[in-house]
Amino acid sequence: MKHLFQKESTQNESTFLLLHGTGGTEHDLLPVGSMIDDTVSVLSVRGNVSEHGMPRFFKRLSEGVFDEEDLIFRTRELYEFLDTAAGEREFDRDQVIAVGYSNGANIAGSLLFHYEQSLKGAILFHPMVPRRGIDLPDLTGIPVFIGAGKNDPICKPEETEELIHMLKEAGADVTVHWESFGHQLTGSEVDAAAWWYKDNFHQKG
Repeated sequence: MKHLFQKESTQNESTFLLLHGTGGTEHDLLPVGSMIDDTVSVLSVRGNVSEHGMPRFFKRLSEGVFDEEDLIFRTRELYEFLDTAAGEREFDRDQVIAVGYSNGANIAGSLLFHYEQSLKGAILFHPMVPRRGIDLPDLTGIPVFIGAGKNDPICKPEETEELIHMLKEAGADVTVHWESFGHQLTGSEVDAAAWWYKDNFHQKG
């Protein structure tokens, strides 16, 4: 998968997995990652799917309707890529924290839905429910931050609440931050994620 990797020579063992929204690239979320923590290594990935020239992480049938077969395939592809990249780039596979926006948040959520211990934690900006009608793996104690918009036309508040419920039922430690805006990623949302991250990871070394 097309990506960029930035290794930090610090004692912070975490690595951010940055996952862009539809039409983005591996460069889009670099400033966001730095705002959350500029001492971690970064693995930023470009989606392997093209929709009218716009990179995505999996296909969709229409706005808000996922191609479930492709979602499952692409989630496995990303999961296996993380295993390979950890060896090649020499980062700790068990210390990966996803930071995803929109389509990127959905593929990060899909990792949590399909693979136990796929992530150490996740920051999901405006995610949707990846799949319904499946049993989630044990997510006990995994910290998850969700940034959501009360007026988001794509990811409506009811869907956010459904996702929160599903993650909590699987044992995840979920924190949600609401904005009064739509689907856009706001600075105050990133600030809230940074404070959450500091409480959950940075102070633990």
